[in-house]
Order: sequence, then structure tokens, then C-alpha cells
Amino acid sequence: MISVTELRSGAVFEEDGQYWMVISYEHIKMGRGSGNVKVKAKNLESGSTVEKSFITGARVQDAQLARKKVQYLYRDGGGVHLMDMETYEQFTVPATLVSDVSKFLKEGMEVTLFLIEDKAVNVELAKIVDYKVTQTGGSAKGNTAGAAQKDAVLENGLTVKVPLFIKTGELIRVDTRSGQYVERAK
Repeated sequence: MISVTELRSGAVFEEDGQYWMVISYEHIKMGRGSGNVKVKAKNLESGSTVEKSFITGARVQDAQLARKKVQYLYRDGGGVHLMDMETYEQFTVPATLVSDVSKFLKEGMEVTLFLIEDKAVNVELAKIVDYKVTQTGGSAKGNTAGAAQKDAVLENGLTVKVPLFIKTGELIRVDTRSGQYVERAK
């Protein structure tokens, strides 16, 4: 059992036979009385997100979660094909497991697979990922009154807004949490 005050972003706990991953954590203390801990948590099996509230002294069951580095290979009708980076064993997981991050996946990308009792329950990407720009429009001269941006299509088909100076063929960094351009890759 762990205290709810230890639940930080990325922590996993078990409640009523279901596994939850903490997305955000907030501790609220008002005047007299005990404080409250509010967490936004994602159900690792169904993918639903809910807000849960606990009193400060509450405890939850710690989940025995294994993390494994795997490489994304490809996707087909049977699911998503991954390869274990240590044993080079290839296996398939359901496409629903990566539904919320599928637009950021590219072949050969390393991801973290979360396992509970040898059952895959979630896939996590790096927070910042480099992509090659495959197509972008030109910029009109004098179109820079504000923070001017244009659309760029990346190697995996994702479209993001980038500054006007980004050209086709360049490497850029994208935040996988928000889907926004961060900077040029060096």
C-alpha cells in the first residue's frame, strides 16, 4: 500500500481490480480540516480518464508494473507489431493499446511498453520526438507580423504548425503530449 500523497505523474496504482496511471496530481488544503488529493488518472485497460479525489491520509494498492523497452515495427489489421529490444522477439498487441499515441508512431521508434502480469496494458512514447519534414508550403514575403506559422507534413503523416523558416527535409522536434513543434533538431 502507498500513500495517496506519493501519487505523482506516471505512477500506477490498483483500485477495485483496475489499474490506473496518474496523469496529473494536485494537493488541496483549505483552512481547517484535512487536505484532499485530486488525481486525474487513466484506466490502463479501458483507456478512459477520470478524476479521483482522496483524503490526505488515504492509501491505495501499489501496482506491480513492469516496463519494457520495445521497438515499433508496423501496424496492420492484426494489430501493432513490436520487437523486444533485448531478445529481438517480435509480438503483436491490439491496436486499441496505442490508439491515443498512434499518430506519433514511426517505424523503428523506441517506445516503453507497460506490462502487468505479462499482459501489455499501455504504450508510452518519449516526450520529445524528432521527425523529418516531408512537405511544407512556402512563405509569403512580409507575412511575419506575428508568430507566423505554416503547416508541415512529417515522415509519419502527422501535420503540425511550424515557423516559416522550416524547409522540406529538415529534422524538427515535436512534443508528443501536445502535438506541437518545439524546435529544430540539431
